Amino acid sequence: MGGGNFGLALSTVLGRKGIPVTLLVRSTEVANTLNTEHTHPRYMSDINLPNSIRATTDPSAALADATYIIHAVPVQFSRAFLESVKEFIPPGTPILSASKGIETTSLGFMADILRDVLGEERGYAFLSGPSFAREICEGVATAVVIASSDLLLADDLASLMSDDNFRVFTSKDVIGVEIGGAVKNVIALAAGMCEGLGLGTNAMSGLVTRGCAEMRRLGSVFDAKPSTIAGLSGVGDTFGTCFGPLSRNRRFGYRLGEGETMSQILSSTTEVAEGVDTSIALVKMIKKKCKGYRLDLKYPILFGVAAILEGKQTPEDGLRGLMNMPMRMESFEELYG
Repeated sequence: MGGGNFGLALSTVLGRKGIPVTLLVRSTEVANTLNTEHTHPRYMSDINLPNSIRATTDPSAALADATYIIHAVPVQFSRAFLESVKEFIPPGTPILSASKGIETTSLGFMADILRDVLGEERGYAFLSGPSFAREICEGVATAVVIASSDLLLADDLASLMSDDNFRVFTSKDVIGVEIGGAVKNVIALAAGMCEGLGLGTNAMSGLVTRGCAEMRRLGSVFDAKPSTIAGLSGVGDTFGTCFGPLSRNRRFGYRLGEGETMSQILSSTTEVAEGVDTSIALVKMIKKKCKGYRLDLKYPILFGVAAILEGKQTPEDGLRGLMNMPMRMESFEELYG
């Protein structure tokens, strides 16, 4: 479900193994092009897709006999999309979500959205990790993690998707994987702003490292495992998204750092930078879930990015605020145990 870049990439992983895949897309034109020319007319149009991939706009035809369903619709559109197709999803069919972020209305992760709409009576799994869609389609070596409370489901999906160039690890830490996948996009916005402002490697490295510390701190609030935050879905995905030239979130932040406005950037692209909406939702969620005084001192990068996106400060102001924070120990955990 979802014919964007990442939906195409995961379809390609399966298609290369000869596994029949049906893509559910919105446009008849896109479906026809995928079926006849084996390319997408807009996304990665220079890449030839495996012949075993078929596309349709009919949810009944796409979902009725599915063994597994992969959900690759952006988080902010997921609830409405799932509501529109849930009658066609067979009872008990497992869902693998590849969407990352926090819903702005409910402040929930994808696990919450899926259970709200599709219920508890099926297995859910969540894929994350440093995985640019184009590199996956090109067959570049990639490692990701699939998390599920049902480790047998995670193992089955890992076996289904793994090949010589696409390595899938497994985990039971769903919340840790989801936190990493959401927060890394916000850190990437900050990293892009840093680069757009013309700052150097020292600044970028320090910012990304401190951003990962905020990710770890938030993870501890939700009982995420530190090893998950330090793994592929946390630090690993953060490195890729912050330093990789294919990152939409980094590119969005870069343009902000260069002086473009939010409206200018949003009007010039059709690609979704999940970190933009997630950033605002993340701060609301922290204020709701986390106890303590001056949360902005515990999460200065996450709060700072949200303030920039809301027009409350400029990227220059945000950097100045970070550099003028009170001097203290590097780790809150070391100070308080």
